[in-house]
Amino acid sequence: MSLLARLAPHLPYVRRYARALTGDQTTGDHYVRVALEALAAGEKVLEANLTPRVALYHVFHTIWCSTGAQLEARSGEDAADEDANSRLMRIAPRSRQAFLLTALEGFTPSETAQILGARFEEVEGLIAEAQAEIDAELATEVLIIEDEPVIAADIEALVKELGHTVVDIAATRTEAVDAVSRSRPGLVLADIQLADGSSGIDAVKDILAELDVPVIFITAFPERLLTGERPEPTFLITKPFQPETVKAAIGQALFFHPRRKAKAAA
Repeated sequence: MSLLARLAPHLPYVRRYARALTGDQTTGDHYVRVALEALAAGEKVLEANLTPRVALYHVFHTIWCSTGAQLEARSGEDAADEDANSRLMRIAPRSRQAFLLTALEGFTPSETAQILGARFEEVEGLIAEAQAEIDAELATEVLIIEDEPVIAADIEALVKELGHTVVDIAATRTEAVDAVSRSRPGLVLADIQLADGSSGIDAVKDILAELDVPVIFITAFPERLLTGERPEPTFLITKPFQPETVKAAIGQALFFHPRRKAKAAA
């Protein structure tokens, strides 16, 4: 089996991870591209004693760490972006990596230790350190776009457990847009297939046209968003989800995207 065939199933997810780690789609995709180019050129090789998925993430981290794990400067950076960067650097890159690998990507602590080249005990400590830093961030108001009452209730419970406030639960595109007109949320959690056949993707587009707010998609159809053919979400969770995965994504989304004013008022 060719190298590409072995890695292809894992590429959308290492891209998702890279974006969450860097807080930016362009920067995250850049690091993944460099890792793949290094593999293709023979500059890096997949460790034979690791599974293909673990080995791919290991190569990505080799590239990431070789740059000093620093975010690249982005043109047109505004005050809100500068604030996000300063908050980012309060969590050591190593802690951020361990937290995301386990909570967002679903690796075991043992696999995470292999990816990072660390001891198991060190990984546990890094995860706890990152979680404490993220939990210290300010709470916000959350809009949930989900048409399944049981799933909506589960998400609401997780959101409240983290200290946030749920301002509304919308089951359709129209309800979501109406909810935003009544209250400006600081975070949106959205499914993509809604009760009346409307699209959560369209609902989010409507919302983002009026409000600059972080969005996390929680869906059973991730392939509809990981196409590589259009701007893709930085934060994407696949159903059925693990509670810790949702918590991790919420923390990262708020960490990298502090609440801003509506575009209409800018």
